[in-house]
Amino acid sequence: MRTAMILAAGRGERMRPLTDTTPKPLLQVRGKALIDYHLEKLANANIERVVINHAWLGEQIVDHVRCGEFAGLDIVFSAESPVLETAGGIVKALPALTKDNAREFIVVNGDVFSDVDFTQLPDSLGEDLAHLVMVDNPEQHPRGDFYYAQGRLNTDGHTRLTYSGIGVYHVAMFSHLHPVRAPLAPLLIDAIEQRRVSAQHHQGEWNDVGTPDRLAALNQGGANAGLG
Repeated sequence: MRTAMILAAGRGERMRPLTDTTPKPLLQVRGKALIDYHLEKLANANIERVVINHAWLGEQIVDHVRCGEFAGLDIVFSAESPVLETAGGIVKALPALTKDNAREFIVVNGDVFSDVDFTQLPDSLGEDLAHLVMVDNPEQHPRGDFYYAQGRLNTDGHTRLTYSGIGVYHVAMFSHLHPVRAPLAPLLIDAIEQRRVSAQHHQGEWNDVGTPDRLAALNQGGANAGLG
């Protein structure tokens, strides 16, 4: 079974006041909720099960998704209180993500908007622990996140790119952890130091809907807003 997770538990502080009443994944981009784009693309990529974590105004996310039509998807919700951050949220969701012996799964930040083709993500990671989609560094994140060269991420190099918030992960990266509040970055850095992270450089449309101004620019057809 091919599985995926949409990270939708964040409070969205930088998006206030919009997120005071609407969770960030339900904000409208070009007439449709952000999370709908992810669910439709995952269904088109033959993903069978999608786990969605939620916390702030999570009942709105549950109601919205249950009212939608996302052909063929078995959608599971993972409620968090308090929010467990990215790694902690993934660990809590592992029983659903790895049901039926799934070993790899896609993870997508619920607040990004892009034309990344999920069908082009690897089905198997081999000996790697992760495969990340990287993008050019946006204006508000000029230093990037990781060094990229020839389809791999490294601890040093010449080209430093930004993690898009879209990746494929192996269960072994999380199976030794407990479902407590924990960020993802230290796990990624450790895996990169082990030379066990592959990557692809996406040069199409990609936006992190991180502020009201970025959302407005995106709805007006502006350029990539980037990941902050």
